[in-house]
Amino acid sequence: MERLEVSFPSGGQQCAAWLYPPAGVPKPRPLVVMGHGLGGTREMGLDRYARRFAAAGMGVLVFDYRHFGASQGDPRQLLHIARQREDWRNAIAYARTLRGFDKTRIALWGTSFGGGHVLSVAPEDDYIAAVVAQVPFTSGWASTWAKGPTSVVKVATIAATDLLVGPLRRKPVRVRIAGRKRAAALMSAPDVPEGYGRLAEESETYEPKVSARAAFSVLFDKPGRYAKALKMPVFYAVADDDSVAPPKPTLKAAERTKHAVVKRYPVGHFDVYFDDVFEQAVYDQTEFLVSVLRP
Repeated sequence: MERLEVSFPSGGQQCAAWLYPPAGVPKPRPLVVMGHGLGGTREMGLDRYARRFAAAGMGVLVFDYRHFGASQGDPRQLLHIARQREDWRNAIAYARTLRGFDKTRIALWGTSFGGGHVLSVAPEDDYIAAVVAQVPFTSGWASTWAKGPTSVVKVATIAATDLLVGPLRRKPVRVRIAGRKRAAALMSAPDVPEGYGRLAEESETYEPKVSARAAFSVLFDKPGRYAKALKMPVFYAVADDDSVAPPKPTLKAAERTKHAVVKRYPVGHFDVYFDDVFEQAVYDQTEFLVSVLRP
């Protein structure tokens, strides 16, 4: 299957992306815009989903956020919620310039932290046709306290140091993205090192640390609050044993979503990217997208 290297402007810089044009499908075609989670790059498991969607007749655009992966942006590994959501808006704007695709049949697909981004951005655009939020980050408070108090204190100390010292040295103080329970890491639970590590092994551009100051903005972010404003069909893929994005706030958000489809899987946060769980998740999502994006 063909995969093209493309890019689009965002905040005066370029976001790197892959474009998957489906072969043999009558024009105009629907398009799915995809983005990863916290610290993730497009190389970390997204190609598997994109190829399945493209094989089902949809175009797919998969991008890296600024400061991460193959995209531009200095300093590197700067985790900035507002900038990442601006990248989503610019990815959508770029998607609408692509010839051969239907501007009214664009879907957003976000996983983990990216799942929170799509829930936040979609209500702003009346022409987004559908959303897939996979194991989405819906409550910063719930995700932070799921880490446990020891990890919270450790991360908060590093984050405070970054806020005070980072601007002076013009280089962020970094904190680990993934770690075990009670570790000084943004995601810390028993299944995190193996699950996130397995994804990281797929990426040549992955770096294990991000700007620590982001911990405070993550704490107070609550994408689930936009649920009532979502007018398009929304697919929620929920992992019942999720140690990173607790399922309870997501299920509450789904209850407030007008056209929600909820699929629950008896697995952990990272299982949806691999093996049999991936096969079930991508089947469910493809079925949903085909049904809502058909002309």
